[in-house]
Amino acid sequence: MKKKILSYIFYLLVLGNSANALVEVDITRGNLEPLPIAISPLYIEPGSIEITQDGKIIKNIGEEISKVIETNFKRSGLFNPLNKDSFVQNPDIAHIKPRFEDWRLIKAQALVTGKVTVTKDKLRAEFRLWDVVAAKEMVALAFSTTPNNWRRVAHIISDKIYKRLTGEDGYFDTRIIYVSETGEKTQRFKKLAIMDQDGANLKYLTLGNELVLTPRFSPRNQLVTYLSYFRNLPRVYLLDIETGVQEVVGDFPGMTFAPRFSPDGEKIIMSFAQNGNSEIYTMNLKTRVVEKITDHTSIDTSPSYSPDGKYICFNSDRSGLQQIYVMRSDGSNTKRITFGKGLYGTPVWSPRGDLIAFTKVHKGRFYIGVMRPDGSGERLLTENFYQEAPSWSPNGRVLIFYRETKTNNKGKGFSTKLWSIDLTGYNERLIETETDGSDPSWSGLLSK
Repeated sequence: MKKKILSYIFYLLVLGNSANALVEVDITRGNLEPLPIAISPLYIEPGSIEITQDGKIIKNIGEEISKVIETNFKRSGLFNPLNKDSFVQNPDIAHIKPRFEDWRLIKAQALVTGKVTVTKDKLRAEFRLWDVVAAKEMVALAFSTTPNNWRRVAHIISDKIYKRLTGEDGYFDTRIIYVSETGEKTQRFKKLAIMDQDGANLKYLTLGNELVLTPRFSPRNQLVTYLSYFRNLPRVYLLDIETGVQEVVGDFPGMTFAPRFSPDGEKIIMSFAQNGNSEIYTMNLKTRVVEKITDHTSIDTSPSYSPDGKYICFNSDRSGLQQIYVMRSDGSNTKRITFGKGLYGTPVWSPRGDLIAFTKVHKGRFYIGVMRPDGSGERLLTENFYQEAPSWSPNGRVLIFYRETKTNNKGKGFSTKLWSIDLTGYNERLIETETDGSDPSWSGLLSK
């Protein structure tokens, strides 16, 4: 069970009625103008102590928390955090009662203020979101945690503000697991790595002495399933991120591919390949009973459940070319949903259930795109030399994937990096990592 390391102390004010709010972000449009928002550094209450983390002293924790919030908003593409050099009002006064005319002067439409108190064992932070246009408070909350957990406070505050202004859950208090890669292209060393969605708190979970592939989070807890090779034989593992406990799910015949959890976290779905043919199977994690879902002479692989668990999307070459299919979770009523030019693969269902993300290959170029579960409304979001393996943010608004570069004629210049893009296709960003990275997977919200 996931540790509850952060608790709400109290609600200073119940969420306001969005129907009365003048400041809102319309996320249904494409290339929208980011909302100008002022994020004032959190005022530090007198008597607070400095935080020491990883041997470093954090001089101004209020300013650091505001920086994390600012970075979250900027990366989302929906907000334009204003330059702090233009702020007139001091944080201690602004938190109590903003002078809205000062904030309107710098074109702010929304304002975030707050204060923080730090003792030896506890950090208490509160924030307020203000509608500058209407000169009204929109929401105010307070949180308590251990001092070293201050970054999570910043992410949770970001999520609360994001939801108040967009109407959707945020995705900032989350983690990303991926395969860290180093070495030459022909001899890559691969380890499991995990980090906060903004790249902080990086940890390596394996040593790199065995090949690891396709890590995937459970939607219900901090369990991860992944594929690893032990003495050149594929094994599916379960890893508890909180405790570090790892177990082998099973040794399977032939090659095993792309294990994923069911929406309730009680099963793993994957494909096994034997004698040149690949079928889709599930395993009940409690009983270890394995059930065959597909039975076809063609290659069926890359299965992904719908959020309600009633359907599975997968890719198959049963039509002659690799395409995406949808079937019921028991393997019945299989339907092909892609009929466009090119090859389709790595389908993954959105957490909201409204879209399926995929990789498409056409005329030697790789695309990341989305479509409705019936195959209609196909939209290609990004194109490149080589990219694949999209994974959804928990709110279904952003996709993370990996992209490889070409080598030159001497075999140099290869890299593989993590990238993200939102559903508008306008906010494409490189995700900074310590090493190369591939096969990313996004966790659910940690604070839920």
